[in-house]
Amino acid sequence: MRATLRWAHSDLRAHRGEALFITLATAGIVASLLLAAALFGYATNPWQRIFTQEHGAHVWIHTAPGADARKLARVAGVESVAGPYQTESATVASRGTRAAVELRSTPHLPSVGRPLLTAGRWLDAAEPDGVVLESRLARALLAEPGDTLTLPGTARVLTVEGIADSAEPGYSPGSQPGLVWTLPSAVRAPNGQVTGVRLSDPADTDYAVQRAVTVLGADAVGEVSTWQQGRAAAQGENRLLGQVLGLFGLGALMAAALAVHGAIGTRIRGHLRDLSVLKAIGFTPGQVVRVFLLQHLAYAALGAVAAAALTEGLGSRVPGRLGDALGVWQGLPGHTAALLAVPVGAVLFIGLTTGLAAWRAGRVSPVPVARPSAARGARLTGVARRALGLRLPAALVLGCHKAFAGRGRSLAGVARLTLPLLLIVVALSAWTTLDRFHGSPERMGLPAALTVRSDGGLTDSGVRSLLAADPRVADAYPGVELAALVPGQTGTIALRGVGTHARPYPYALAEGRMARGPDEAVAGQGLLDLMHVRVGDWVRLTVGSRQPQILHIVGRSIEPRNAGRVATTSLDTLRENDPALSPAFYELRLRPGADPRRVAAALTAAGGGHLDVHPVTNPADGLSPLRAVVTGLIAVLALIGLVELLTAIGGSVREGERDVLALRAIGMSPRQITAITVTATTCTALAAALAATVLGLPLARRLIDAQADSSGIGAGIAQSPPPGLLLLLCAGAVLGAAALAALPAGRAARRRLADTLSAVA
Repeated sequence: MRATLRWAHSDLRAHRGEALFITLATAGIVASLLLAAALFGYATNPWQRIFTQEHGAHVWIHTAPGADARKLARVAGVESVAGPYQTESATVASRGTRAAVELRSTPHLPSVGRPLLTAGRWLDAAEPDGVVLESRLARALLAEPGDTLTLPGTARVLTVEGIADSAEPGYSPGSQPGLVWTLPSAVRAPNGQVTGVRLSDPADTDYAVQRAVTVLGADAVGEVSTWQQGRAAAQGENRLLGQVLGLFGLGALMAAALAVHGAIGTRIRGHLRDLSVLKAIGFTPGQVVRVFLLQHLAYAALGAVAAAALTEGLGSRVPGRLGDALGVWQGLPGHTAALLAVPVGAVLFIGLTTGLAAWRAGRVSPVPVARPSAARGARLTGVARRALGLRLPAALVLGCHKAFAGRGRSLAGVARLTLPLLLIVVALSAWTTLDRFHGSPERMGLPAALTVRSDGGLTDSGVRSLLAADPRVADAYPGVELAALVPGQTGTIALRGVGTHARPYPYALAEGRMARGPDEAVAGQGLLDLMHVRVGDWVRLTVGSRQPQILHIVGRSIEPRNAGRVATTSLDTLRENDPALSPAFYELRLRPGADPRRVAAALTAAGGGHLDVHPVTNPADGLSPLRAVVTGLIAVLALIGLVELLTAIGGSVREGERDVLALRAIGMSPRQITAITVTATTCTALAAALAATVLGLPLARRLIDAQADSSGIGAGIAQSPPPGLLLLLCAGAVLGAAALAALPAGRAARRRLADTLSAVA
């Protein structure tokens, strides 16, 4: 045992850099996997906890005021019903911030869908104008218990009594109104009612919705929201961040394991004589295997423990959403199990690949076997001979030949280096896609920068005149959004009429063509999946008591709103069914260089308090932590690539020791001999960089589009990194390989003749 430890210690001293890089790479991999677990827990568990504690409703159905919602209690599969509660659509303002809300008449704390108070108290009959705000709405308004809310255009003032969490979809500017619980006296002009339905079997949600719509009548149903939509809205971008971290963490783990496997294999080939001597003096095959295995397990375990300790120690101190996720995750039931399982799993996986390579060391014969004078396949190829005949530099030709002489071994080395570079290309593609959302939102389904709504204090012509007077507004597209029942009555989608035939809305198309003629529309991927239709099909949508809207889907748009469950046509098309339909909002496209916030402030001031102007929500805004994540992952992958390069350089130098004598004999200088090894290393790096680029770009596009497709946005948003950035990556890999190879290759070329003879003897 003592001899084993002494040999392991001497081996560690000889490979300090490799040990350090393996430890750091393992720490980065385990940290990314732990962060992925934290984000998954942060995305899912808080909503599940709220839903369970509030005894949440699986379906919320918005109906006309006269609908008899009490019939829902008799629908098969319904366990209990909350409501119906009268509702009123309104706009509230607090500290200069305005928000569209739904005032919900709640005479008492309900048993189904019971809001969970996080601050303040519940409604009191002694305070008829008291309200309780949903927590996301409260954060948007910067409101706390005791604050007052005004209703622009009226003299009404509401007092915030409390703030509560709810499992229903939270407030989202421009797409989802905020939820405000009030006493019946505060709902003065009800324009609808809402009923919550709790099911005995949540898996039957679609069937239950269909039955409920049949019982109430399609003309009485305005909008339907389900528990799946609430969960998806709560998870938001956190789940995507977790998926990105998990994917790259697993990929980096695979790359690290392969790098360790290659490092051990290279060291075994370079120390066959030493291993034979160890066998001859009494080391068993098991002892030799254990030396390599325990050594690299120690490196991996050290990195894994450091990552786990750092993640656990920092916790909520990490800035931004990652810190919030870690803080919540540490309080979840499965936190301890994940904190142990992830590092142990990573160490065991690295140990498995290490054991496969170390097993070869245990099979080395105790009788030293002389290495063949020429490696198989080492003869110059016809191409190399012709290149020498053309008087190309001998160092260049021999270096290229050396890089690919042993086909199996050379391809394995290129493949191991390709994997981390390929993941870096995928990471850069994700970064570029995010940049495109911010830099060119019109190409990602967000042509408008601002949405303007009037509270009724200004006429439609007055709003148009006000918008036209601002020179920073390039176009103002009138629009309306209606909730429409899909065929089968299993859910509702958003039917948007934006723009006119004369001035069509410039949505971003991924498939098909623009909607130009009557009854033509484009749809998001989420709607196509929900209705099981394709571009070119006709669809029938039911909008309240109006005549059914029959539309021809002529294109698929990139649609980040409402999980892609959106059909967009022109306002003129919707007016054919309802001539009295008037614009409910205006989508503003600004001129280049205009600041949306300044324009919004100017329009709000010009509207005299009658306009609600807010920026269009960009889905990439919630993914800002992804930039830091991608930067950290690239650093980890670069470390893994560095380990593989050092391994390749060490193997090339050791295997070229015998060639040094022959090269000196034919008159080559130490500089030329050094150039051969440097050229061989740069050829390997160049081949890996080219392979990573060729394979990584289509892989990144497919992964990004698959994620967009599953989220409802739809394929077509993936963007490749600029050619200059890819060229910089390839140049960095090649120049880095050359710089790393120059020093050890130069030392080997300048060794004394006696040292070289003893090394190859």
